[in-house]
Amino acid sequence: MAKPFLIIQLRPEDETSDNEFEKIKFYGNLADSEVERLRIESTGLPNLNLDDYSGIIVGGSPFDISTPEAEKSAIQKRIESDFTRLFDQLVPQDFPFLGCCSGNGLLGSYCGASISTHYGEDVGGVDVTITEAGHLDPLLAGMPDTIRVMLGHKEACDVVPPGTELLIKGKACPVQMFRLKQNIYATQFHPEGDADGFAVRVHAYKHHGYFEPHAAEELIAKISKEHAPYPHQILQRFVARYRS
Repeated sequence: MAKPFLIIQLRPEDETSDNEFEKIKFYGNLADSEVERLRIESTGLPNLNLDDYSGIIVGGSPFDISTPEAEKSAIQKRIESDFTRLFDQLVPQDFPFLGCCSGNGLLGSYCGASISTHYGEDVGGVDVTITEAGHLDPLLAGMPDTIRVMLGHKEACDVVPPGTELLIKGKACPVQMFRLKQNIYATQFHPEGDADGFAVRVHAYKHHGYFEPHAAEELIAKISKEHAPYPHQILQRFVARYRS
């Protein structure tokens, strides 16, 4: 029997978490029997046996790594500590991993990059550029130089994380996708993102500082016009490559 992909989620709201989970399955071409789900926003991350899984996909989160340590909640501190433990386990094995948005910050910080609000980006669609190294990567090969992605984040990597390869760059936020070793990936954008999924998140997070609350409906109308198919292909290729 094929090993499942482990989907790790950090969103406290049931609606946003469920929507994200369904989008990851849909755009990853993953059947219910191919996934195992962990919501760690209240319990933290348990010890894992990586031999049980084909790969790990981590979704987004309202937590910010750049929040001053004294202001972080107990569960955020635990989650960050748990991910350090997870990376200590999976990095030596070069175990297949795809961190989306919050996973980008967690992995980037683990690799030694500073994380700050300097390169935050508004919620919506953005054009980004695939690097020369990116065009050689199996998750991006054959794609055009510029692709549209969906994102929205208050913080990002200030520099390319040490020891990693930059695969996609942006104008407002330089580090959009990187790879550690051969099989460990992170994206600042959301490869599972689409217009209706982002509308759910806009409603959920309109008081979290991503945008002015009164602008929510206007933002949803703007997002409804977005079309970003290439990030979905990145998710599909990750799953296809590591499906055991």
